[in-house]
Amino acid sequence: MTHETAYARAGVDIAAGDRAVELMKEHVAGTRRPEVLGGLGGFAGFFDAAAFKDYRHPVLATSTDGVGTKVDIARRMKVYDTIGFDLMGMLVDDLVVVGAEPLFVTDYISCGHVDPEVIASVVKGIAQACQKAGCALLGGETAEHPGLLAPDEFDVAGATTGVVERDEILGPERIAEGDALIAVASSGLHSNGYSLVRHVLLEQAGWTLDRHVDELGRTVGEELLEPTIVYAADLLALAHHSEVHAMCHVTGGGLANNLARVMPSHLTATIERSTWSPAPIFRLVQEVGAVSQSDIEETLNMGVGMVIALPDDQVPEALEFLAGRGLTAWQCGTVASRESSDVPAVSLLGGYSMD
Repeated sequence: MTHETAYARAGVDIAAGDRAVELMKEHVAGTRRPEVLGGLGGFAGFFDAAAFKDYRHPVLATSTDGVGTKVDIARRMKVYDTIGFDLMGMLVDDLVVVGAEPLFVTDYISCGHVDPEVIASVVKGIAQACQKAGCALLGGETAEHPGLLAPDEFDVAGATTGVVERDEILGPERIAEGDALIAVASSGLHSNGYSLVRHVLLEQAGWTLDRHVDELGRTVGEELLEPTIVYAADLLALAHHSEVHAMCHVTGGGLANNLARVMPSHLTATIERSTWSPAPIFRLVQEVGAVSQSDIEETLNMGVGMVIALPDDQVPEALEFLAGRGLTAWQCGTVASRESSDVPAVSLLGGYSMD
């Protein structure tokens, strides 16, 4: 007769957790860098800091974030191997904007009940995104929270660490009057604004995830689950190739609010909306929910995942470089002197292109 432990009677399945670790080991192994010491399953992960000996003045950068309510879309669609890209996009792309190379990531998955195959599928996506970013998945935690989460509910978060030479840190102090601004296209909603999107489309409009929408060319669920682009490796390569002054990751708060975070107080950025046409999902959310222009732009990325500030004469070469790495990019604006505090740090002008 099988003995059921008190912990199991309380709803925590340690055996399932062990099975999940076994299933994910192969995926994690694919992210290994030479600096990683040991393997998965220890109390801590090790990264050999001797790798920094060739730096003149290494500075560590760190970031932490989660996927947010997009995990509910993955749960309802039973597709678990894409949200790892959303997690990694939120993590490593906050590092690359300061010029840091992502080194390693740790993840945290909380769930109502450990389903080994589901957890392994989530970690598979995280590992694939780590490989895309060039960093190691150093370790993590899977926590079972019966009574707090329903058996099929889960959440995903993580933290990452990177390194950059102190005199190569990108940021506001490098931006100069006359700089050009390059926009890099997003793949869609990425991983921000899902509370609004879910409210408008699924609750307010009553649409189902399997509803096919002609404007989208696919179902609502497929559109909402589109993975975030992980830009880190490509934009780090650009920073080494061109004279990049600063970068802005467009996440929660939208384009203007995030770009303002990297603008020095004496300069202002002007963005021309006419330089691009947001994907249909953005117009759809706005129209179905009767969302104002200001609200939609303060919540969603409107088709721009990253903005890069660099000297104007380097725009053609930078655009060619990004295109060669499979990224869609275009010049979207310029930087000018800010004559007074009444002038906003960032201005979005005109209407979006409808092409």
